[in-house]
Amino acid sequence: MPSSPSEPRSDVDLSVPSAARAYDYFLGGAHNFAVDREFADQVLRIAPSVPAVTRLNRSFLRRVVEFCLDQGIRQFLDLGSGIPTVGNVHEIAAQTDPACRVVYVDYEPVAYAHAKQLLAGHPFATIIQADIRAPEKVLEHPDTRRLIDFSQPVALLMVGVLLFISDEDRPAELIAAYRERLAPGSFLAISHIASEQAAPELQAEVGRLVDAYAAADEYVHVRTHAEILRWFEGADLVEPGLVRLPDWRPDNLVEQKSVAAPLGYGGVARIP
Repeated sequence: MPSSPSEPRSDVDLSVPSAARAYDYFLGGAHNFAVDREFADQVLRIAPSVPAVTRLNRSFLRRVVEFCLDQGIRQFLDLGSGIPTVGNVHEIAAQTDPACRVVYVDYEPVAYAHAKQLLAGHPFATIIQADIRAPEKVLEHPDTRRLIDFSQPVALLMVGVLLFISDEDRPAELIAAYRERLAPGSFLAISHIASEQAAPELQAEVGRLVDAYAAADEYVHVRTHAEILRWFEGADLVEPGLVRLPDWRPDNLVEQKSVAAPLGYGGVARIP
């Protein structure tokens, strides 16, 4: 989706920064406001290496979609899809098959509004405004039912969204609720911020990032490799398993050498 300058909606509180719009800013998108840019610049000052994870995460998403397409997948459910920016799932998928079906899910008003506008008239892609913590509302939404045939394999994308889900919200049970609806041969993709492999100075940056988001009333949950790996139990991890983001089926040596490379994990599993 091409970026274009955002106009604020009347129901958007421009006194509070948004994690989704800050993410868009880090990616070079245009769907963000002054309050978001001010917050993002603050993050850059206190944790200059961390925003590079957003770009590694976006690249991971592209490779995952390309892999799923190679496996014959033609349906995608993208949870927590965020602000529309270059390199969205339906754009990548359309390069292989323009008839691929894509449902984006996000609750953030600006993300929803812009995606709704940019996808207007698209026969095979849409966005629904919903909280991913309510799986039935997502899975039973009329637009989801219209585009996704759950009797056929689906790629379930949870890329960079679970870091905003607290332990109290039981992420493992949440993932299981979505997986139960997936046909055999479907794929589950997860990426998540982490810092256990990072040097002490990078770990300190992540700590400052968490504090900055908390101060903005956005809560980021950093987890370990072991915690994330448990979310794939009962599914078959595809090679190379749960690894650093740029190490998952890499195609860019520069990314693998990024200072931010130790700050996230990604993996994909096949539903047996």
